[in-house]
Amino acid sequence: MRTGEVNSYTARVTYKGRRVSVPLVATERRWAAAEMARIVEEIRRGVWIEPLHRRSRIPDFSSFAAKWVDRRVVEGGRGARGLAAASDAELRWGLEHLRPHFGALPIDRITVADVDGYRLAKVKEGRLGPSSINKTLSTLAAVLETAVEYDLLNRNPARGRRRRLPKPVAARPFISRADHIRAILAAAAALDREARVSRGQRRAIIATLIFAGVRIGEARRLRWEDVDLVGGAIYIREAKTTAGVRAINLLPILRHELHLFRRTQDLPAGPLFATRTGRPIDASNVRQRVLAAAVDRADLALRQKGLPPLPAGLTPHSMRRTFASLLFALGESPPYVMSQMGHTTAAFTLALYARAIYSRDGERAKLAALVNCRGMTNAPSGSGTRSATITFRMPWLT
Repeated sequence: MRTGEVNSYTARVTYKGRRVSVPLVATERRWAAAEMARIVEEIRRGVWIEPLHRRSRIPDFSSFAAKWVDRRVVEGGRGARGLAAASDAELRWGLEHLRPHFGALPIDRITVADVDGYRLAKVKEGRLGPSSINKTLSTLAAVLETAVEYDLLNRNPARGRRRRLPKPVAARPFISRADHIRAILAAAAALDREARVSRGQRRAIIATLIFAGVRIGEARRLRWEDVDLVGGAIYIREAKTTAGVRAINLLPILRHELHLFRRTQDLPAGPLFATRTGRPIDASNVRQRVLAAAVDRADLALRQKGLPPLPAGLTPHSMRRTFASLLFALGESPPYVMSQMGHTTAAFTLALYARAIYSRDGERAKLAALVNCRGMTNAPSGSGTRSATITFRMPWLT
């Protein structure tokens, strides 16, 4: 007989001819009754799995998650060679938010109601946005999936789209006009002229973000030995994925910009973009003191010329979208753009980054002229969107 009842939040059911007691975690009787109904229905359908009852051997979430992270640090990451520092920090950040809610709970007592309760509590707390809350839920789901594999849980209560908050549809601004790109480069150059230290660096940073599509973390980690001006490539040697480790072919304009920046350096070694003490430039400085300041100045110059301002909300990642869209506008294939962006699939590249460049007459020609340095003073020779043969004197090589 497959019937049951609720008694002090314990479901007593008949399963395969035996009476089985299943402790329920609930704060209200109606929740316990709903969980009881689910168990009875799964028994009726023949899909229920009897839970383990060796409570002394069931770890709580905090201790289980700590061991899970320790294993991920050693065995996870690219090629199972261990997590990168950024991935390790991201997991531990997620667990810092999860432990106050789940830490003392035995791993097999975590329910869907607990997961939904955690999500609601984080929303009311107001400290994290929807995307960040969803990241912590993804970490929770990964931990509990391992518990399922170890037969500590019958199913993963954190899995499924309904456990996540709806993702807000955020604007994804990028730069699509040649005059806008020229304006922001000119604004960065003006900031360089006014600076007392690191002159030339602001324009070089923005040029690298736009014309190489590097992430801000990748830009900060670049060193001069990663930039091959002769061969025409920037080498990203550290990334979360295998695809992220890549050689980015230098567009002619970026080759030219980095060559000019190179000439301003007394000792061309160490970080490509450094503070006066020789440390990599801080990400917040790139966002606020370089990009935001250049955008403000470029908008002022554009208004004085009667031109529309730059798109609102530009970030360093917007420059990455600009790079991808620029390559597509210049006729590059999705697999090539994928390789330059460091994505694992061309479909992902197209879905997230392919944007239609303004279709008005002559815009693509203007972009091609900009990329290939046509019309620039002291511009190197060469054409084509990929690594072209560019001839100029490199005094540090002689």
